[in-house]
Amino acid sequence: METINDKIKNIIRHFGFNNFSFSKEIGVTGTTVDSIVNGRPQPDGSRKKTKPGYDVLLSIIETFKINPDYLFGQSDIMLREDTSKIQTYSGMPQVVAVNQSGEENVVYVPIKARAGYLDGYGDTEYIETLPTFHMPHLTNGTYRCFEVHGNSMVRTFFDGDLVFGKYVEDLNDIKDGRVYIIVSKNDGIVLKRTINRIAERGKLILKSDNTDGNYPTYTMNAEDIMEVWYVTMYASKQMPEPVDIYQRLHELESKVVDLEENLQQKLLN
Repeated sequence: METINDKIKNIIRHFGFNNFSFSKEIGVTGTTVDSIVNGRPQPDGSRKKTKPGYDVLLSIIETFKINPDYLFGQSDIMLREDTSKIQTYSGMPQVVAVNQSGEENVVYVPIKARAGYLDGYGDTEYIETLPTFHMPHLTNGTYRCFEVHGNSMVRTFFDGDLVFGKYVEDLNDIKDGRVYIIVSKNDGIVLKRTINRIAERGKLILKSDNTDGNYPTYTMNAEDIMEVWYVTMYASKQMPEPVDIYQRLHELESKVVDLEENLQQKLLN
């Protein structure tokens, strides 16, 4: 695994500098850069590389428009401008299902099929093994139905609920604050409320609606994203509590008004 020192060496090579000319660009001495890239000589004849300080890293990032995640081993994309160009899919999903009339079916991905979906989402034969059905009112797009797994979105969705997602054709179309199903290389299939920072940082910020503290907010790199589905509808096994509290409040208010009127009447008499 490349260290941050190796990453800086790659940057120097990418822009065609030597250590001395690179040091001038970022405003430090040639010795500083040399100690980072090649290391300081030790009494035993070895060389020990110096960790770059905050000011050096900031200068490199700002001078050469470097993607910070590249330096810290979170991304293979060196240049910041390239992070907004990364898309692992475009236009439409790799595989869609249709019925005999040529209308698109909704493909259902139950919990037990999640692991297989990560490898088979682009495989026609695999998609054909999943249940499909037609929903007449889900038109103007391609839809998937995913079974909710876990409690990270409790308050909005519960374990076992079914969420229907419309395929997002462009990562830049993701809207802040909406809920999406995201299929990624590292995190699998997740259901999260999303903040879009693709253009600025090449990332999505993913938040849970469950605020009990066990589901921290985290980021996902654009290059790790395989599919995104915007949740437009859901079906829940959770039956809501009876909504009769408002009726009871109305009845209580009426009784209070009656009591006040009776009391005023008695005082007048």
